[in-house]
Amino acid sequence: MTQRLDIYQSLWAMERRHTDGCERSLEENIELIAQAGFNGVSGSYTSRDEARRLSRQLAANGMQIEVQAFPRRVDELQPVLELATEFGAHHIDLQPDVRPRRIDDCLKLIDGWTRLAEQVDFPVYIETHRDRMTTDLYFTLDLLDARPDMKLLGDISHYLVGREFAWPVSDENHAAMHRILDHSWAFHGRVASRQQVQIEISFEPHKMWVDLFFDWWRYGFESWRRRAGPDDSLTFTCELGPKPYAIIGRDGNDTTDRWAESLLMRDRIRALWNDVSGDEKGHAETVVRAASREAEDFRATAR
Repeated sequence: MTQRLDIYQSLWAMERRHTDGCERSLEENIELIAQAGFNGVSGSYTSRDEARRLSRQLAANGMQIEVQAFPRRVDELQPVLELATEFGAHHIDLQPDVRPRRIDDCLKLIDGWTRLAEQVDFPVYIETHRDRMTTDLYFTLDLLDARPDMKLLGDISHYLVGREFAWPVSDENHAAMHRILDHSWAFHGRVASRQQVQIEISFEPHKMWVDLFFDWWRYGFESWRRRAGPDDSLTFTCELGPKPYAIIGRDGNDTTDRWAESLLMRDRIRALWNDVSGDEKGHAETVVRAASREAEDFRATAR
């Protein structure tokens, strides 16, 4: 075996939240995701019954899951670990739903979660996310100073919009983001600007931000390949969320087809990985697919 990239789709991002009130069922969403060739999903085990229902659907389609957890205390992680052990998980995406102002208060929680994570055979990553322990870029860098072995799940969109980086991005800010990426063992994918956490990746005026994020993801992939084992898998989750993450028009609906943009992101991320890993044939094929899909999306937007 060799290192590989697995691309997941967020179940939260599958919510339409359209003014017509129509939503697909869990089964319909998973079937759609599987048919599109994703390797897994990002979702939550909210109860044992829901975990069983979700795991059966995924197993039937040969897919894995990133299990999200939102603990406020150390012991709140335990039930999630138990469900993930019983029903399966590639890894845990831990969003620490606390906002301490002191590093020492955070370390007590991080150390407790680390001890619990040592009891399971899948990794637990702490996500970089606003309104969480990791809400601030500089504060998270201080956490890494105190716990340099802390493994992150990098959703770097939150830091660009949270810090409102000036354009062009300074060397100092690039260095800070690179340090986050050097500690990231999985990724969530959306593109932010200085003012919005999620912009339309198929809009030509947003190309500067799209290119910036793909440059950061390239750095992150290259960093991960140096740190990871020879047979490890890296997950990248397309997470183009529904409103209010998605920008909407005056009709209250998305300005683009987020599912189509997820497929575009999937293709471009696959091409990036193939380029980084030296798979020239795979790179060429995915570049062609991505270019074709991007052209179709631009034409649809123009209409």
